[in-house]
Amino acid sequence: MRRKYFISGLAIIAICFFNAVTVGAQNFDINLLKSINPQNPNSGIMRGLTNSAYPVGAAVPFAQLVAGYITKDKKLQHQGWETVGSLAVTVVVGEGLKYAINRQRPYITYPDAVHPYDASETGQSFPSGHTSIAFATATSLALEYKKWYVVVPAYLWAAGVGYSRLYQGEHYPSDVFAGAVVGAGSAWLSHWLTKKVFKH
Repeated sequence: MRRKYFISGLAIIAICFFNAVTVGAQNFDINLLKSINPQNPNSGIMRGLTNSAYPVGAAVPFAQLVAGYITKDKKLQHQGWETVGSLAVTVVVGEGLKYAINRQRPYITYPDAVHPYDASETGQSFPSGHTSIAFATATSLALEYKKWYVVVPAYLWAAGVGYSRLYQGEHYPSDVFAGAVVGAGSAWLSHWLTKKVFKH
């Protein structure tokens, strides 16, 4: 009997601890966002960074593939397909997480605290799609070229895209962090698979 009460007590403590951690994490998330998101997030630089994610993400593998096939450069062709693969995995995983977790945008949950640049973005918030595309592209370039003058600008751009999503009030910091992990992880997976497929 005592064992039964002991186990029940542990379960209650565990539930309370989990709830406290969850509430604390959510408070940190929204407080950090509020410190970044201004009342009028209408910045041309931030708009440019956000709007660059998908065009740059598409342009990089397109340029690699076109140049690779024109010059008959097999390595460049493989790099192009590797980047395509990283973006494909990013989109599938990211969209899957969005619908599985179904987190609302921060300005919908906290309408008085968060000031969105574009309130028409009503899709799921977690993870940030712009950030995942940017980090998939940056990580692919870093893995393929391994030159500081490629790696540093690529990651600075990707980080800028992620920051712009916070500045504009479109995502929580955890959305952006998860987007970066999904994007970078997708690039690593595509890099590994490409080496396996094209090793001969």
